Amino acid sequence: MRRYLRVVGLCLACGFCSLLYAFSQLAVSLEEGAAGGRRPQAAAMGSWLADVGRGPGRGAGSAGPGRPGRYSLKTQPTEKMHLAVVACGERLEETVTMLKSALIFSIKPLQVHIFAEDQLHDSFKDRLDSWSFLQRFNYTLYPITFPSDSAVEWKKLFKPCASQRLFLPLILKEVDSLLYVDTDILFLRPVDDIWSLLKKFNSTQIAAMAPEHEEPRIGWYNRFARHPYYGKTGVNSGVMLMNMTRMRRKYFKNDMTTARLQWGDILMPLLKKYKLNITWGDQDLLNIMFFHNPESLYVFPCQWNYRPDHCIYGSNCREAEEEGVFILHGNRGVYHDDKQPAFRAMYEALRNCSFEDDAVRSLLKPLELELQKTVHTYCGKTYKVFIKQLMKSIRNRYDTPPKER
Repeated sequence: MRRYLRVVGLCLACGFCSLLYAFSQLAVSLEEGAAGGRRPQAAAMGSWLADVGRGPGRGAGSAGPGRPGRYSLKTQPTEKMHLAVVACGERLEETVTMLKSALIFSIKPLQVHIFAEDQLHDSFKDRLDSWSFLQRFNYTLYPITFPSDSAVEWKKLFKPCASQRLFLPLILKEVDSLLYVDTDILFLRPVDDIWSLLKKFNSTQIAAMAPEHEEPRIGWYNRFARHPYYGKTGVNSGVMLMNMTRMRRKYFKNDMTTARLQWGDILMPLLKKYKLNITWGDQDLLNIMFFHNPESLYVFPCQWNYRPDHCIYGSNCREAEEEGVFILHGNRGVYHDDKQPAFRAMYEALRNCSFEDDAVRSLLKPLELELQKTVHTYCGKTYKVFIKQLMKSIRNRYDTPPKER
């Protein structure tokens, strides 16, 4: 009788294990089917994303279009920084100068994503391929493109290429985090330092920008905006640090529907609602989004996005006065006219600087002499904020013995 009971018990145990295995296999197949069912929804932007996502892969050491591992994320998941820029019209020289300033001081490898008009691609390739001796630099060129069913509207928004930055999380689907900058940016401190701010994001923050103004009395948004904007004076999108994985996953609160919308679904409805009320195009749309989702934005100080507004009526960026300018933003074309000669002097100095160590070390003295000629302007009177951090960056990168770096 005991043997019989043991046999029955063994049979029941085997049967139970078989049932568990069957259920586990069923769960796996259902999960795979659900994932497959989500793909069409994730590709809501249609064939446009499939085409743009491949992009024309070019550059020193970059893989060809559509090849896996173009961004080398599997081999260097924590070592490579990603920088994106959008260039149209006469912005080639500005973009090259911006990239030079980034590479002069940065330490970790830099993967650059350049979105440019087709006629600029060959010029970019000629200039940047000559930097192939820089082992920590890699770039990929992409065309300027928008969703086919709304391309005309996006092109007409503010400037022909400006809105491209809104679609970076959808195009660069393999990239986790990204620093976007305008072409008229100059790095006076390693990209590594602003990149490290990603670690300061809390669990809800997906992006970081600086305020549009420090002084409300000269603020644009708080005086003239006809739409919602972030905080007291809005934010400026010329320097934008993004955790794009979080951006793609997040469901955003909005004033168009009670349902929360993902990044790829919210852009067009937002444009349709506010296109008659916005002045600064995609930057205004970002302000509207973060007005409704303030918990998602990390705000960094003005020294990370220092513009003429911070000195044109007198100095109003306290952090820059204390530590110097980290990133210089020469908007409104001040690098190319005589309205703000201090900004132009900074641009010309870095544009003409080579990658030679001695050239970088000898940058400061002639630059300071040029800046001293600008003291008749408000920005020129505070010229020391322009070179305070630059001096430290040169010393740390080029004057400090390798073992101490």
